[in-house]
Amino acid sequence: MTQADERLKALFAQDELAARDPGFSMAVMEKVMRRRFQEDVALLSAASLVGGGALWAVWPALQPALVAVSQGLAPALGALALAACAAMILGGQPRSALGLES
Repeated sequence: MTQADERLKALFAQDELAARDPGFSMAVMEKVMRRRFQEDVALLSAASLVGGGALWAVWPALQPALVAVSQGLAPALGALALAACAAMILGGQPRSALGLES
């Protein structure tokens, strides 16, 4: 190997990436994910509190309308709930479970 090759090899060695530490990478990723989780929990908690407060504020006006509407829709809502449970039990594929698809 010539002296020029050795100098080039030394220059290229300085540009190589540093070795990665898997433990450090995992620790950094864990902190990032923990921070994102805390932000999500804070956002969802705030949204729940605002929604609950809004529902509490309009409930006196909303309750009579819900009672009037629910008397006529009770059988249909029961059927929808039964259909939703059947779809979940069948794994979301009722046509193939009933043999309607090949």
